[in-house]
Amino acid sequence: MSHIPFSYLRTARIALVAGLLGSSALVGLAAAAPSAPPQNAGLAVRAVLPDFSDLVAKVKPAVVSITTRMIARPAADDDSTPVPGLRRGMPTPPPGRIAEARGSGFIVSADGFVVTNTHVVQDAQSVLRPAEIPDLQHLHQTFTLRTSEGFAENFGPGLIARTSSEAPGVRLRFVQKLDKDSAPLREGTVDLETGVIASSMGPELRTQALFRDRFVGVVRMGHSLSEGEITPTRYATGRHIGISRQGLEMGPIDEAMNALGLEREIATIVGGFSTAVAMARSSDLIASVPERHTGNLRAAMHTFALPFTTPEFTVSLLWHPRFHADPAHRWLRVVVLEICALDPDQG
Repeated sequence: MSHIPFSYLRTARIALVAGLLGSSALVGLAAAAPSAPPQNAGLAVRAVLPDFSDLVAKVKPAVVSITTRMIARPAADDDSTPVPGLRRGMPTPPPGRIAEARGSGFIVSADGFVVTNTHVVQDAQSVLRPAEIPDLQHLHQTFTLRTSEGFAENFGPGLIARTSSEAPGVRLRFVQKLDKDSAPLREGTVDLETGVIASSMGPELRTQALFRDRFVGVVRMGHSLSEGEITPTRYATGRHIGISRQGLEMGPIDEAMNALGLEREIATIVGGFSTAVAMARSSDLIASVPERHTGNLRAAMHTFALPFTTPEFTVSLLWHPRFHADPAHRWLRVVVLEICALDPDQG
């Protein structure tokens, strides 16, 4: 068996796994069957045949097909053939001509290494890339994006409009990001994810910076903070909405205020930016939210710069190496990057 990098391997061949599993199951059943099966034995065998659908769905993302290119060598006097892996009697290219070998493999490590049969890669000159440009007009696929609710509400409409225009058969499925667990990307249940990169994320994940963001304050029109200069003291004396998926009361804004000897009153804690903006819209509470993440959500509200410095942060796009060279995924990643790069006033 040989290990090769996964950079250019993609197409899943789950039929191979299903065939192997099904054959193994049938062999096991045949070995256990009596030599003289009673009448209707076939029905009994079918009745106890295990269901592999859950297992197939679980291992499918780890199965890949491999295509390599090699130069056919002269045949020796033994049983070898010009192309490794071909049996005697099978058509073979003339020596010196370029030939292709195909086989299947399995992803065996989180950093994208694949194990496959030796004959697939023996004497290989290159591992072939998939087609660089997908046929978008005939692409029918659902992509799952795991994002915060603010990202989906702010950038989702632009993404849907762009993908619908270029690839009418593509559908985007947004699921809420409740934590920074990398398992959905590893398991293939999520195609792309957005967020701030954390040390707890899988080290094998590929990333692309989308944009820089910063916190701003937002209140309803007519709020006392919608007029006049906003000083750290004025900001601190208001009642605030805390935002934390884990329900934490302290964050970067509180740390910046503590450095000034100030503390804000947290009246309530919510789990997302859009909820905080909606609550501030219909109350006297103050929400402090990421500016780019909430651009559309803050329409008809008063937004102001925080009267102290808080660290900016980078929002990135993340995906698993298995999708890195996939043409459709490459196209979608470019679309996400370009939509996020638009000037907020334009979109």
